[in-house]
Amino acid sequence: MEVDAAHLGRVEGGKRPPTEKIAARCDAVFPERRGWFSEFYAESQHWPEVPASFRSWPEYEDKSASLRDWSPSIVTGLLQTQDYAGTLLATLPRAGNETVAARLASRMQRQQRVLMRDDPPSAWFIVDELSLYRQVGTTEAMGAQLRHVLEVAAMPSVTVQVLPAIAHPVNASGFLMADDAAWVEHTVSGFVYTEKEIVSALARRFDTLRGECYRVSESAALIERLAEAWERGANRLTLTPTAGTA
Repeated sequence: MEVDAAHLGRVEGGKRPPTEKIAARCDAVFPERRGWFSEFYAESQHWPEVPASFRSWPEYEDKSASLRDWSPSIVTGLLQTQDYAGTLLATLPRAGNETVAARLASRMQRQQRVLMRDDPPSAWFIVDELSLYRQVGTTEAMGAQLRHVLEVAAMPSVTVQVLPAIAHPVNASGFLMADDAAWVEHTVSGFVYTEKEIVSALARRFDTLRGECYRVSESAALIERLAEAWERGANRLTLTPTAGTA
């Protein structure tokens, strides 16, 4: 392919995005695919609804009987309100209004598809305590977001626990687990893993986090208290009114 092997390995491993040049070289080496790589690359540049690396995840998520979800620093996508999600998506570099709107709609549809289906998966969410203090949008939006977490937590198939602000082995990234696959996210993108060894290792990491969490009832009480604080217009981290409510 006349492409640096180390760079190609990073692309294959999901650590670097593919380029038009790499797609063209793949077409040259595999002529029997009749230009498939270039066509796929060109199509991927017009996927505003979902990041390209996430597009294969629904095939695992939609058929899974169980889900395990850990998200550092922010409330995870499956638990986000529309206001909270929209504010986060608007912070993406070079994300235009069309892309933000498309991804927001896709995120809300995913929640309905996964959590509200006729046979919802048994879902276990570990919420980072720090995400309950980080202001995303207005204080009213934060209050509504925490109330929404409590509403989802009350569903029969859902368990929500809060991980306190302590040292733990999964600071670097969030991950989401289905029955036989895992989605691991980092700053630039993410990657779907189906290798049994990796999925098992992540399951052990999740259990380690779960062992450090507040109990379910304690988690709900904490979220309730913080929701009330946000609804009063105060940033719970500083106990002072925010600029928008002072």
